[in-house]
Amino acid sequence: MSESMEILRRKISSAEDLGSVVRTMKALAAASIVQYERAVHSLADYYHAIELGLYACVRATAGIQRVKESWRLAVQPTIRAIIFGSDQGLVGKFNDQLAVFAAAELRKSPGQKTVLAIGERIRGRMQDVGFSVGCTYAVPNSVIGITPLVSQILVDQESEDQRGETYVFHNRPAGTQSYEPIKHRLLPLDTTWQAAFGQMQWPTKLLPEVLGPAELTLAALIHEYLFVSLFKACAESLASENTCRLAAMQRAQRNIDDLLEQLHMVFNQTRQTSIDEELFDVISGFEALAGGEVGVRSER
Repeated sequence: MSESMEILRRKISSAEDLGSVVRTMKALAAASIVQYERAVHSLADYYHAIELGLYACVRATAGIQRVKESWRLAVQPTIRAIIFGSDQGLVGKFNDQLAVFAAAELRKSPGQKTVLAIGERIRGRMQDVGFSVGCTYAVPNSVIGITPLVSQILVDQESEDQRGETYVFHNRPAGTQSYEPIKHRLLPLDTTWQAAFGQMQWPTKLLPEVLGPAELTLAALIHEYLFVSLFKACAESLASENTCRLAAMQRAQRNIDDLLEQLHMVFNQTRQTSIDEELFDVISGFEALAGGEVGVRSER
């Protein structure tokens, strides 16, 4: 009986230690979600300022024909996909669902496909569904790491032929404990893109004017537009990853709590049984001694 209770004590201690680890991971995931969501929210005003600048430049230029030739559509359609995945564990089907979604969307369009993977795991998933992957980038583990990643992607892409279409695939938070894969069209900067900015309303009655060459200003604003779009996609992907991990940790904590409750119940029952047996042995011994004394007295 004592051996059984010792085993139960070890199991309870192990479960409590595991519960402490899970609570720590929950706290880290929750803190990470907050910092990534703040990063996304902090971009809102800056992104709006870029939109206003693009609106002013589009008005000042003859149209999208004056944008760099490398940003236009190619005669033969080519599609570039930038996919943000995860390289850490405890995220369930985070990469699998994104890969299936991206593959289905890419197959809807004809032409040659080029995949840029952010994360080794999403690279493997895209290869599993039949796509060849070009460049692969490491997934940042903090907000500070997003800026170098996005800057490197833009530098690498500027050195290549940008004609065609570029899409960004990533998971976006959808509720407190869920996420959803989405697709965002990043390039080309065609007439559809121009019309979206051209329909904006200027916040004041004074119409804007572009000082200096409008084309140079437009190119600088487009670079910022691409940077903010990729930064937002990466931050939302990391927020979704930690949302998924937080949900997994919450499920693990519930399971650990249930296990601890069951172990404590079994331990208490075992201890009570041991106490009852010891009391029974004491009473039996007392009764045996009392019976022996009565027999001795009767013989006398």
